[in-house]
Amino acid sequence: MSDSTASTIRRTSSKPKETPEQRARKRKKQLTAGTILVVLVILLGMFIQTQNPKGVYIWIIGLALGYTLQRSRFCFTAAMRDPVLTGGTDLTKAVIVAITLSSIGYMAMQMKLTGLSLENLGSETLQDASKLPGNIRAAGVQTVIGGFIFGIGAVIAGGCASGTLMRMGEGFVQQWIAIIFFIAGSVIGAVLLPIFQASPLLYQKAPIYLPQLLGGWVPAIIVQFGLLFGIYILADWYGKKKSGEL
Repeated sequence: MSDSTASTIRRTSSKPKETPEQRARKRKKQLTAGTILVVLVILLGMFIQTQNPKGVYIWIIGLALGYTLQRSRFCFTAAMRDPVLTGGTDLTKAVIVAITLSSIGYMAMQMKLTGLSLENLGSETLQDASKLPGNIRAAGVQTVIGGFIFGIGAVIAGGCASGTLMRMGEGFVQQWIAIIFFIAGSVIGAVLLPIFQASPLLYQKAPIYLPQLLGGWVPAIIVQFGLLFGIYILADWYGKKKSGEL
């Protein structure tokens, strides 16, 4: 047994145990704090509703997403980082499932607008794919450069945008510092964006829409879900191999 391990055991064993009275007082404090928090959430939701007709729905969805993120420890950065650092791929597979489900939802909405044969794409009402739901944008050199820089920052900060916001709520000081530079970087990016857009070498303006690029919905579905399924199988195999299950 190492000295550090022995020291940890001594500190743990020397820590006084809570008495039943202390546990009862702790539960009472937690119940009181929880009740106050629920009341504040309801009051804030009522105020938001007066400012926006859809405010209460946005508020409820935001709370539900925040609770889900906190309980599941869901983080896009961890999904990419954990396989390299620890060999764990549970979050990686969770991200793949989330992308799959969102792809199905957006695919249904886009099919309704474009038609099964993309007959409405390019019409007067739908002039290009960027008008479709799903934030369809150009992919080019700017995507690679931006993704690389963001990835470095996310690993150093310990989380992506959602992970940072979730850990801010948990009281992590590092994430409160990270969000300041997150906002600063976004402002700098907004200022530099016109410069990048003016350069054909750095910014591709035409949106990349798989059904249009591949010639229809069928090949786009095969490529999209085929790649997701293949990555999921690879992540599952890698995680089992690292954990010794294979």
